[in-house]
Amino acid sequence: MDKFIVSARKYRPQTFDTVVGQQHITTTLKNAIKNNQLAHAFLFCGPRGVGKTTCARILAKTINCEDLQPDGEACNHCNSCVSFNAGTSLNIHELDAASNNSVDDIRSLVEQVRFMPQAGKYKVYIVDEVHMLSSAAFNAFLKTLEEPPPYAIFILATTEKHKIIPTILSRCQIFDFKRITTKDTVEHLQEIAGKEDIKADKASLQIIAQKSEGCMRDALSILDKIVSFTNGDVTYQNTLEHLNILDDEYYFKLLDYLSSQDISNAMLLYDEINQKGFEGELVLNGFSEFLRNLLVSRDVKAASLLDVVDDVKQRYVDAAAQTNLSYLISALNILNEAEINYKMARNKRLHVELALIKLNYLQQAIELANDNGNIIKKKRLDVPVIHKIKSIATTNIEKPVVKASKLFVSESLSAQIANKEIVVEETLAANIQEPAPKYIPKISGSKKNLLEALREKVSLDYNIEEIKDAEALTDKRLREVWTDYVTKIETQPNKHSTIQTFKLAKLQTEMDNLFTITVRSLVHQKFIEQEKSLLCDFIQQAFNNRSINFKIMIEAGEKEDIPLHLTLNSRQKFERIAEKYPLVRELKNRLNLDIDY
Repeated sequence: MDKFIVSARKYRPQTFDTVVGQQHITTTLKNAIKNNQLAHAFLFCGPRGVGKTTCARILAKTINCEDLQPDGEACNHCNSCVSFNAGTSLNIHELDAASNNSVDDIRSLVEQVRFMPQAGKYKVYIVDEVHMLSSAAFNAFLKTLEEPPPYAIFILATTEKHKIIPTILSRCQIFDFKRITTKDTVEHLQEIAGKEDIKADKASLQIIAQKSEGCMRDALSILDKIVSFTNGDVTYQNTLEHLNILDDEYYFKLLDYLSSQDISNAMLLYDEINQKGFEGELVLNGFSEFLRNLLVSRDVKAASLLDVVDDVKQRYVDAAAQTNLSYLISALNILNEAEINYKMARNKRLHVELALIKLNYLQQAIELANDNGNIIKKKRLDVPVIHKIKSIATTNIEKPVVKASKLFVSESLSAQIANKEIVVEETLAANIQEPAPKYIPKISGSKKNLLEALREKVSLDYNIEEIKDAEALTDKRLREVWTDYVTKIETQPNKHSTIQTFKLAKLQTEMDNLFTITVRSLVHQKFIEQEKSLLCDFIQQAFNNRSINFKIMIEAGEKEDIPLHLTLNSRQKFERIAEKYPLVRELKNRLNLDIDY
């Protein structure tokens, strides 16, 4: 029984023409070889499994080929090519920087560069995952990378170009590899399936290509697994089953149920999906992608952006034409919010079901208005509404009719109403705007100020409260108010420590509106600060003075003796230990230890 070789190794490209999806790279390299314009250092960067190491090996084989083809390809039959294909060539050296990332590894590599190739023109050094090298290793590599011997060529490969220091980047010719398209992946899988006598329909290969996300190595590994699972008969259904992918058919059914507001069948369909082992987050993400595809499919030109099976594209276009645009946008917002909050939800299933309920009644929730035949979605306010103002019709209040002659009073009269010294007769005589009438009734009785006269006429009840004068802040009065507050908080529960603090506090008046509270410790200060707002308000009301404030001071106690070992730094601690135990210093000197102080 022959040993099984995975497809990714068995069908690894051996020439530039067989590299899939990187024509911009292979064409450049072939032209550089034909024109003898090879750089001394290359940097191949891009996603995993797209051919970086493969192109590096092909380049190493091609530049050492003894019978180079006119198109810049290796002949694959000379001694150099045969040894390269067999993996026995001495002109290629590969270093995995992920496991050999120290400065010593790079120094060992630099030492090998000094020796010329025994056969062929060039010695090629391939450093894979070069971003894993340490900073010291990068620095040790700089000089050799900048001025290597004429027979040495360095090819660095990485998936994370941003982690490489700029001094390395400036010394290399950079090639950016791109993800392999679904179309190229499917064509390559079909070619391999034909060589291996595997029955595989195009739809199943498209699913494999989508799952690989542009990585050819992953696509070939998936194909090998499904071939083993299906015994060489790869179909669309068993591919979905093996890759644990939800078919688009489920999403089309779910959309039909939600559009017709059939919440029962929508819940049953989700239960069926859940019974198959699909997580709620996968359902939310998949349905979001499904609605995104519908949104894109509304424009036939943009339908080419769909990364779906060819047989389903037309169904997307038809479903998009029957679905309201407002519904799609609002549904995407709901699903996006549900997906963000999914991890925080305790009941995951209920969280997904609530999202489905919202989508089910979304058509009713979207309030539409018809404006000249155009359907417009009602605007929503994303900010909270603080208050709304509604205009109220003005109420006309009839003015009291005075039987006496009309009097015209100027604006200065209303401004002087509060002045108790103005007499009614004097004010009326001084503020007449029109020629005085022949008869002005005289108000009998003693003289009254205008405010009292207007109160009697209009019959309004006023409550006048006299403002009390502020009380002087004295130590005696302050202690009385302080005692009253202590009595007040004694009736409250769990205030024992606070009450004792207040009783032990010392009060001292500093200014007319400032006094000092002196306590014994920081803990007592905290107790008073907890009561600060209530205490300040209580004292201000007692003295009728809102400007009164206080500050809290702590009594200066005896200074604590700090242990000596807490005041010493690391070096001083070592010296004290070495003085007491000389063998410690002798141990340090014999072992030549450097102590990190």
